[in-house]
Amino acid sequence: MTTGCVILAGGEGKRMKSERPKVLCEVLKKPMLGWVLDAANKFGFDKIGVVTGFKRELTEEYISSRTETISVYYQKQRLGTGDAAKQAIELIESVDCVCVLCGDAPFIDEETLKKSFEYHQNSGADVTVITAEIADPTGYGRIIRKDGKFTAIREQKDCSPEEAKICEVNSGAYWFNSKALLAALPKLTDNNANGEFYLTDCVEIIGKAAAYTSENPDIVLGANTRQGLLELNEKARRNVFERLMNEGVSFITTDGIIIGADVEIGCDTLILPNTVILGNTKIGKNCEIGPNSFITDCNIGDNVILDNVKATQSTVENNVKIGPFAQLRPGTTIRAGVKIGDFVEIKNSDIGENTAVAHLTYLGDSTVGRGVNFGCGCVTANYDGINKYRTEIGDHAFIGCNTNLIAPVKVGENATTAAGSTITKEVPPNSLAVERGHTRIIENWQKNFERKKK
Repeated sequence: MTTGCVILAGGEGKRMKSERPKVLCEVLKKPMLGWVLDAANKFGFDKIGVVTGFKRELTEEYISSRTETISVYYQKQRLGTGDAAKQAIELIESVDCVCVLCGDAPFIDEETLKKSFEYHQNSGADVTVITAEIADPTGYGRIIRKDGKFTAIREQKDCSPEEAKICEVNSGAYWFNSKALLAALPKLTDNNANGEFYLTDCVEIIGKAAAYTSENPDIVLGANTRQGLLELNEKARRNVFERLMNEGVSFITTDGIIIGADVEIGCDTLILPNTVILGNTKIGKNCEIGPNSFITDCNIGDNVILDNVKATQSTVENNVKIGPFAQLRPGTTIRAGVKIGDFVEIKNSDIGENTAVAHLTYLGDSTVGRGVNFGCGCVTANYDGINKYRTEIGDHAFIGCNTNLIAPVKVGENATTAAGSTITKEVPPNSLAVERGHTRIIENWQKNFERKKK
């Protein structure tokens, strides 16, 4: 059986007071739509489609930045969820079974999708509503059952006093047999207070319906305001902490700590205050990260210390110590045993094992061998204003303080550059390079303030 997923993502979200579509509002620095797409990918749908609307170009730009194949459909006028589903008829026609999800309900999860799909298949229903039991059902459509059998969805305003007490609510997510949905969509009417076509009406039109109750009550959560979005972020943040602590990660306090839902961290690693870890970052065992570190899309090994470090799209191997106040820019690889001190910036470079970059140094577009030592204030000058060039430094070289290496240039194995040199030519192995101007002495030189007096 082929499966498809249609994600409704056309809403404006006026109460968000944003110039961006609501689904692009972020939870833990990832758009809500991204959370839903990730769940859909983990399920393994044969086809995924997103229905855009307000500021479609922004939603489509985000979709195009992702790696998976996603079809995009446009709802020109926002006429309700039923009308939005109609825009994806091409996808619905091409699969046997389709799941409709809300792009602004970020906590839908892979397990709920798999179990609800299995329930849908076994129930023999043509439509299955995914539901959840929540403590406060105010504002949600209630699930009406008779003798345990699902019979209807009752909106809040239509509930009797007894029905209003029901805590099982509609999540807004559904499984449809495609033929049944295709037959029901043309029968939808806008005969309601808002003059819109509601997907919920398809449940009554189709008739042969079931309801699956998710074990995850958070699937119903969404946000219509910035206050609601903050609550989603706090909920997601607590969920991540709980997962990581169950996996052996330690926190002295969670003050100022933000960790993305996709981050993986090994046991016995300690995360210190004011640390942000995002993207597809993986951190190994027995590390100490922070305080005041910002890590995005990095792969970090075991026994690593990052103190006041900003690292983006970089790899750090085992037994490395970096910081304080250091930056790893994209494309950087730090090999095992490296020590990097304060006020060091490394960009698009490979730093060999057991190399030491003590402090106040910039290494850009460089390949550095094993056991190299950099003195204070060294720079690889990689950019001539038009092109960028690489610097190559051999194993066990010694780069003296305040050395400028003007790329493209090579320094051989065991070579040394004298402090204060500006190296423009290749330095052979086992040699000393001294490139300085002659010292000129002007005697009886007056200080600036003395010259100003005159």
